[in-house]
Amino acid sequence: MPGKAKADLKKGKKGAAKPYTAETETKNPLLVARPKNFAVGNDLPPKRDVSRFVRWPKYVTRQRQKRVLERRLKVPPSLNQFRLTLDKSTKAELFKLLAKYHPESRKEKAERLAKAAEAKKADPKAKAAAAPVALRYGIQQVTRMIEEKKAKMVVIAHDVDPIEIVVWLPALCRAQGVPYCIVKGKAALGKLVGMKTCTAVALDNIKSEDNGKFSQLKDAVCSAFNDKADEIKKNWGGLMMGRKGRKQN
Repeated sequence: MPGKAKADLKKGKKGAAKPYTAETETKNPLLVARPKNFAVGNDLPPKRDVSRFVRWPKYVTRQRQKRVLERRLKVPPSLNQFRLTLDKSTKAELFKLLAKYHPESRKEKAERLAKAAEAKKADPKAKAAAAPVALRYGIQQVTRMIEEKKAKMVVIAHDVDPIEIVVWLPALCRAQGVPYCIVKGKAALGKLVGMKTCTAVALDNIKSEDNGKFSQLKDAVCSAFNDKADEIKKNWGGLMMGRKGRKQN
């Protein structure tokens, strides 16, 4: 056998390769392995999503529990209608129009009344300047305008809490023939009137240059809400199962 191996080497045949081991690998002397130690007081562990283990405040957990309950339970039509909000494009156009009717601030009102008082002092027969056309807000004022049929359009927030404050407002608008819509959400309506939140706003007058735009929005709102009264009354909500319940079914 040794003679045969020598004869193979003379003929140019290579011997069998050595098996791979860690020692055979060429190591770079500049790259030194430093294994991490995750014990207390040593290396920091890698970042990971720990939101599942966070102890959230009570108000956050209650909000999430309420949302889950609203999806699981059977929701009557009077409450389910507040989930059917105005579409995004129409809402954008509506809010552009409503932004033009921002109520005057206290400072602006004081300046207007001061000028009216000076004009009255100079000429007792002079007529006082009328208040600017602006949005009416607040549930009492909006309700009064609907009952008197002075409101030309009513915009209601979808996330009022408690919902009993506005749950009857769509039915009153339909009974009085007033166009109404439900939009997201109370914070957006609050910005229009200079407050944090607002339940509902109403328009009682429109400037002449906005009549065309207002008529288009009125038709869109009526077709989406007022004309679908029978469908809204029959449309129940809720009964949405979670992932585990859907898999079991």
